[in-house]
Amino acid sequence: MITLDGLRVEYEDGFGLARASNTTPVIVLRFEADNEAALWRIQEDFRRVLLQAKPDARLPY
Repeated sequence: MITLDGLRVEYEDGFGLARASNTTPVIVLRFEADNEAALWRIQEDFRRVLLQAKPDARLPY
């Protein structure tokens, strides 16, 4: 886990990043993975944690 300029979680097969936007009052989410299954798993990890913190959050993925 890297906390410089947001929160980046490194996985063996990809990463997820959450950080404040520089231009709008939103949290920007970025995901990258080696394949679709890994991408889905990483996004679901972030979804689970974000919805625990803010159950009414509208996630764009």
